[in-house]
Amino acid sequence: MKHLYTFVLLSLLMYGIALSADHHGDWKAPRGPGGINPDLNGVWQALNEANYDIERHMARPSVQLRAGPMGPVPSAATLRMGATAAVPPSLGVVVGGKLPYKPEALKLRDSNRAHWTERDPEVKCFLPGIPRATYLPHPFQIFQGENTLEFVYQYASTNRNILMADPGPAPADSWMGQSVARWDGDTLVIDVTSQNADTWFDRAGNHHSASMVVTERYTPKGPNHLMYEVTVDDTETYTREWTMKMPLYRRVEENAMLLDFKCVEFVEELIYGELRRFPLPR
Repeated sequence: MKHLYTFVLLSLLMYGIALSADHHGDWKAPRGPGGINPDLNGVWQALNEANYDIERHMARPSVQLRAGPMGPVPSAATLRMGATAAVPPSLGVVVGGKLPYKPEALKLRDSNRAHWTERDPEVKCFLPGIPRATYLPHPFQIFQGENTLEFVYQYASTNRNILMADPGPAPADSWMGQSVARWDGDTLVIDVTSQNADTWFDRAGNHHSASMVVTERYTPKGPNHLMYEVTVDDTETYTREWTMKMPLYRRVEENAMLLDFKCVEFVEELIYGELRRFPLPR
């Protein structure tokens, strides 16, 4: 019984800590440059499993299994990877748990998932797009001036210039699209358009079309965390709009900074190795 009481007290204590972390009483975000809007400057990072799969899911193998005499088995290479080749379980970040795919789009997602090691843009160090850049397992940094915003990502040394006035449609689609920001009270709202269709949301093959419009919302909730909310509007792929939500945490260790992760050098053999092994005849 004593152990039960101890467990209950500890549970109540942790619940209280969680409430205080979320609400912070009358806390108000410090003002940034210019003294009007919240100060979002800092190094931030997501702490979740979204890059594996944004939907709610159980633990599972990360690669397609091949047929064996006693049933499906992983490849020899996967066996050598052991637990590192598994997808950790997650409650997911999609509001409602599941994505509202159209039937044909769901079939493509399932095919992508079965062949993600060959198709996932992250494997080949392509730029991650929005929102995936936010919850890759790398930090990113917000540089905020009085009338300027720049997002810099550790992954692939990616950067994103945030426009504070809408210039009209982008001249062409790109990996990171065009970002136009506005303030809604203390929430930074960014509309992202003109992303190409080649980025994914995660390693699970969740995808979109080039007509996707992403609306991001960054809301300070405490000294060291933001609530990140994303609404995706893509009528070619989904039956309706859908939303994902997650907290972002400030990196508070001493000398927190972005480091170099120029991943192109890690994929040169994967992409161009065949040209070295089998050069064209002179």
